[in-house]
Amino acid sequence: MVQLTETAVSKVREILDTQDPKPSGLRIAVVGGGCSGFSYSMAFENTPNMLDKTYTFDGLKVFIDQASLLYLDGVQVDYVESMEGSGFKFNNPNVKNTCGCGSSFSV
Repeated sequence: MVQLTETAVSKVREILDTQDPKPSGLRIAVVGGGCSGFSYSMAFENTPNMLDKTYTFDGLKVFIDQASLLYLDGVQVDYVESMEGSGFKFNNPNVKNTCGCGSSFSV
């Protein structure tokens, strides 16, 4: 199961509130590409697909497709702010390798 920290949920809601029209939820996916083979994707969605798993975090709906669920089991999504910048961080216990820039992974 995927987990979102309170900080991540708060940041997604903040961004979601600026959208017009307001989407119904957030899609998290794993897509092919990057130096190591896979990368994460986040986008707003209006409706889930037929085979999506829908999670709810403090009222925020998160949609994940069946294929991505295989790679996202046990993942924690956080939002971090540091001197290097800010953004969403995926803590994935299934990752075996990451690329040098940190934007892709392999399992």
